[in-house]
Amino acid sequence: MAVIDESKSVKDDDKPARTSLQALTAAALILPGLAPAAQDNEFTFQYGRYEESRRDLGEVTNLDGEVVLNRSQFKPITVDSLQTTANIRLADRIKFAFKYVQDTWSGATPVSTAPATRQGNVAFGSGATMAGASPFLNTGGSAAGRVFFDSQLRPIRTKLDRDTFQVRSLGVDERNVHTMSVASPEVRKEGSFNLTYEWDEATVSAGGGLSIENDYESRFANLGMTLDFNQKTTTVSGGLSYANSSTSALLNHDAQNYINTSAYDGALPGLQPRYAKLEAVPFGQNVLRGKREDWTVNLGLTQIVTKSALAKFGASYTRSTGYLSNPYKAVTAIFIDSNVSGQCDFGLDCPADVRYVGQSKAFLEQRPELRNQWSFDTGWVQYINPLDAALHFDYRFYFDDWGINAHTFDADWVQPLGLGWSVTPRVRYYSQSEADFYTPFLIAGPSDDPGNARDSRDNSKLPTQTFSSDHRLSGFGALSGGVTVSKQFTKGVRLDASVEYYMHRGDWKIGGGGEPAYADFNFLVANAELNVNFSDLGRSLTDDHSHHHHNMTEHEPLMPAGLMCTGGHMLNQEGDFMVGYVYQYLRETGNMLNRTGKAGDTSMVANGYRTVPTFHDMHMHMIDLMYAPTDWFNIMVMPMFMDMSMNQRPLTGINPPVNVGADHLHGGHEAGGIGDTLMFGMFKLFKHRGHHVNLGIGFSAPTGDTDIKLNRQHTQDGGFIHYQMQLGSGTWDFLPSLTYLGQYDKLSWGAQASGTVRMQNQNSSGYALGNMFQASAWGSYSIFNWLSGSVRGVYTTEGSISGRFNPIAGNCSVNYSNASEPCDNVNPTGSTLDDPRNYGGRFWDVGFGLNVVVPGGEFSGNHLSVEWLQPVHEDVNGFQLERKGSLFATWSYMF
Repeated sequence: MAVIDESKSVKDDDKPARTSLQALTAAALILPGLAPAAQDNEFTFQYGRYEESRRDLGEVTNLDGEVVLNRSQFKPITVDSLQTTANIRLADRIKFAFKYVQDTWSGATPVSTAPATRQGNVAFGSGATMAGASPFLNTGGSAAGRVFFDSQLRPIRTKLDRDTFQVRSLGVDERNVHTMSVASPEVRKEGSFNLTYEWDEATVSAGGGLSIENDYESRFANLGMTLDFNQKTTTVSGGLSYANSSTSALLNHDAQNYINTSAYDGALPGLQPRYAKLEAVPFGQNVLRGKREDWTVNLGLTQIVTKSALAKFGASYTRSTGYLSNPYKAVTAIFIDSNVSGQCDFGLDCPADVRYVGQSKAFLEQRPELRNQWSFDTGWVQYINPLDAALHFDYRFYFDDWGINAHTFDADWVQPLGLGWSVTPRVRYYSQSEADFYTPFLIAGPSDDPGNARDSRDNSKLPTQTFSSDHRLSGFGALSGGVTVSKQFTKGVRLDASVEYYMHRGDWKIGGGGEPAYADFNFLVANAELNVNFSDLGRSLTDDHSHHHHNMTEHEPLMPAGLMCTGGHMLNQEGDFMVGYVYQYLRETGNMLNRTGKAGDTSMVANGYRTVPTFHDMHMHMIDLMYAPTDWFNIMVMPMFMDMSMNQRPLTGINPPVNVGADHLHGGHEAGGIGDTLMFGMFKLFKHRGHHVNLGIGFSAPTGDTDIKLNRQHTQDGGFIHYQMQLGSGTWDFLPSLTYLGQYDKLSWGAQASGTVRMQNQNSSGYALGNMFQASAWGSYSIFNWLSGSVRGVYTTEGSISGRFNPIAGNCSVNYSNASEPCDNVNPTGSTLDDPRNYGGRFWDVGFGLNVVVPGGEFSGNHLSVEWLQPVHEDVNGFQLERKGSLFATWSYMF
């Protein structure tokens, strides 16, 4: 479950920004002829970027009482989202739909809320760094975690007067403030399918899917049906869905020492939640495991009112049971003591208006384990003939037995502009009341053990056993607006680009009474979608049939899948256009290598290393767009999206012993987002009787991040994540290639030499990846006229990384203990992955591939290819993890 904290509605609290992205793209475009929903034989590729504003922290002071910060300096939550969908008609009455979604999250989010007078939300050190969770949840130290109250239990702000050495009262201060926490990047992946059978006036469908995160897994299935009446002017729909989910959350190593989890660890049998429990795992960490189930039933009615208007109605009910809380959210509870003598700063007596002193503690949130949710919606679509436009308006009312009532108003205007362009502005307003158990913080009676939050057993003294300070459960209003611009390039290819800005405000709630400004925030979502319809490809907007798709076998011989992204294959005629998709999977695991042999733990410890990777997985998704301005020159543009995951183990024999925080052994690392963007110009140098020579001049633009950092652990800053986990090179790179292709009868063959030359000595993070040269030679045989197999030999040499990460000032572990002190460079050095010398080498691989060109039918001209690249010899620089192979898969279509 991602550590995330933004949403448009309370229903989204367990599936956050992805819903925002879906809402953004799910524009209400349902009038026939304008922008229909998913069509047969349609493929879409979508990228979205979500970015929150920084949170308001109020007046954050240093130990001298000076205001040093008003807004969180942590990088706010960002989400990079990738989505692909396919809708395919398998037979006259059978359709198949598939969707894949991948989100990568990073940034800081509120973990708890407390009065601003708590004295816990202070700047760390000189104020240059705001610390992570522990100083804010901790009850001890200089940030004592105390709150002073007047006789009406209103927080009192105090200040030490150094001249008189007395504590002065600054009066009532009822402001609240978030406690922020930051996590390393996380990745969620979801795949789903749906199968539909159609009759003339009815359909039935069934589907299912799986959503996976490091700490959350959900399996779901659904059934649906539609019935048409009155000559298809009335449609009734219904559906049933079920989801079974499990949480397996490794509690924040920093925060868990300061959060009371007694309700989940079995220490309080009478308060033990039924569906969640805490388990100890190696290295002194704890995992919270929980189960939940969700059943949903929905009904809908769509009625064509006139030839220009349509109305719709819907209702749904969801029953959720199990662990419905967020394992990364805590609630601050303040235990009151009426004895204030000597409680203020330096043991001085408190001012006269201070009647109570409260000691803050943090408790893992506890939401009810049952939730019943109902929603009713209606909508109207009006086609406006004089403007050839459509107005769409929706209203939705939602309520549940957690006490939340919500209203949603949504409107958009679809305006075609001609020549394939259309624009859709929209606006949305949302308002909800707060949940019954929502509270910014709790006030409880005297504690048995007020000085020790971790070991306290005060749950029974809390005023309630269900509580959450998650502001998504508070009362608030939200206003968002955006616009989508669409361009239909041909009847088969459309590009949509959209942007939406969202504002969350407590006082925008209908009737007022929402949370004050501390909980306000904004976010921006940008989205781009490429839509390809196989059925329409080959016909232009002006019905010019001169560019029907070509049979790719009529052109140059097909190349192995692993070479498609290096710019070897070219289009044949001026005006040809190709759209494609490239996927690559790389797996590294097994032995550690030193040059060509296995490396033992002893040798690596002797070289100063403490940890080594146990695996490293990389997935790359690339869009391939190719255009031929002339018969002899092609242009290629290839944006890509990447995600990676890895884990480490400690080496045997390290001294001092393992430290989870300092050694970064806290459940693995993930990263994902936009990678570098490749651009090629391709030239035909020679073509004669089955022989082709092509020259590629390419560049790589540094659009991938090279400054991804680890989260703060145990008061120690993490610094940059490993070089191998960054998403790009960070430098402009030159990518030349020379390709020879030959063909005779059923045989084809080829060779290619390509290189990557870094054009800058270092990127903005202080280093540059090594230059690379690769040579390939292959042969291919056509088994059938639509299927061929290939074998390829590949040699690659790559240099080590030059330079290293820029130093980052922060707090370092003292000899890998839990103590820390300021240092000039917090970047980790204990792993082999953190040493620039342990990259590059000389590699021999053998590839086995298949190429398929659909010869006829609805999918005629589509080209699919796969290739597995098997390592056969490795001579690595320094110490590196063994490679297990790479899988390449491509799809392309030329028209």
